Amino acid sequence: MKPFHSRTKIVATLGPASAKPDVLLSMFNAGLDVCRLNFSHGSQADHQEVLDTIRAINKKHNYNVGILADLQGPKIRIGIVKDGGIHLVNGSRTIITTKECIGNEERIYITYTSFPKDVKPGEIILLDDGKLQMRVIETNYEDEVVCEVVHGGILTSRKGVNLPNTKVSIPSLTVEDRKNLEFVLENDVDWIGLSFVRNAADIIELKDIIKQRGKGARVIAKIEKPEAIDNIDEIIAVSDGIMVARGDLGVEMPMEEVPLLQKMIVQKCIAASKPVIIATQMLESMITTPRPTRAEVNDVANSVLDGADAVMLSGETSVGEFPLIVIETMQKIIQNIETNNYPFHVEKALKADSETFLSDAICDSACILASRTNAVGIVSMTVSGYTAFEISAHRPKALTYIFTNNRQLLNTLSLVWGVQAFFYDKFESTDETILDVNSLLVKMKLIKKGDTLINTAAIPMESKGKTNMVKVTVID
Repeated sequence: MKPFHSRTKIVATLGPASAKPDVLLSMFNAGLDVCRLNFSHGSQADHQEVLDTIRAINKKHNYNVGILADLQGPKIRIGIVKDGGIHLVNGSRTIITTKECIGNEERIYITYTSFPKDVKPGEIILLDDGKLQMRVIETNYEDEVVCEVVHGGILTSRKGVNLPNTKVSIPSLTVEDRKNLEFVLENDVDWIGLSFVRNAADIIELKDIIKQRGKGARVIAKIEKPEAIDNIDEIIAVSDGIMVARGDLGVEMPMEEVPLLQKMIVQKCIAASKPVIIATQMLESMITTPRPTRAEVNDVANSVLDGADAVMLSGETSVGEFPLIVIETMQKIIQNIETNNYPFHVEKALKADSETFLSDAICDSACILASRTNAVGIVSMTVSGYTAFEISAHRPKALTYIFTNNRQLLNTLSLVWGVQAFFYDKFESTDETILDVNSLLVKMKLIKKGDTLINTAAIPMESKGKTNMVKVTVID
């Protein structure tokens, strides 16, 4: 068990710096909740090794650390350029081509085959996270686009390309993504991240494939394009979770808009009872130094205060020099906010016409009771996980203890705010089961004599139906 049960969860990207079993175990012990596998890098064989390590540690040490497989999506890159990079000078012209070549000042290869058909004169092209900028002058609609350099600099091989004004025709699931999707579904990962989501159809397509394969992975939509912001409500409605991917979002859109977009998306996700992750550059300086900048600490703290379910690390833990110290630092920041000034007890509107209205009302009542009675925990039994997501969205001060006989759900819930999940398969009469799970929490020293708990359940217990009962229990 963690030394401190933080409600806000930590997601960390694994890579060469963190893949070794001893390093990974130390990260688990320090408070890592979800491992992210980034399919923009590494082979399937590399990822398989890491997957096996995560599973082995979970089994040996009785952890439920989840796995998020992050598909690359239609990431556009330039190809290889000459040694030392190419120097793009303001006002000069260069040709971007879909014919493979070694790039130089006159001609640069792009991996996006429809580029000449999709772009229009006047549109902006951003290279290397927006550090360099070009403008489209003309296209032959076949294989060449003439561009003018607006903000130049040195361009090196395989840098990313962003097209904020262009309607890109590449599908969200590329050929490479589909291969990796088969791989991660075979490995029964808990969460799948879909990059560069533009609309609800992108998510529905992925969910249909998962359903056809008879798998239980849940889908996280990565918000990093202007179209996704335009369609945010429909995307949240069909997704299982959301990631605010601030890196590409801050390149594709004016960066000054991102902080308010982050807050807006978090609020919408809480209202919809969907987990939301804040990602990119959270403790970026810790890739090479053991202490973060004060601005980074503020950034993490503000994401926690916004109400995010999870904060995410990328290069800091995948290739950085201090993966363990990064997790410890993130945990300290979260702990300080949650112990001192966290905005618990979110007001959540109930929809009377919803199919889940009665269950939602029970979860709402459980959270209000927990607040009124100063309960230390809300305890619930669930098979689908619905109750866990719903209770979590109220952001109660009481910790949420979930008991389930659905083993995959244990790891899935590791992403959800305030939730700790335990395997339990002895569902008997309601009173006996409630007594039993409460005693287990006492044995695990998570609660003690005199504590108040709020128990929710479905009656009759054996039917495993929708939650319809709430009970206040004082541990004696």
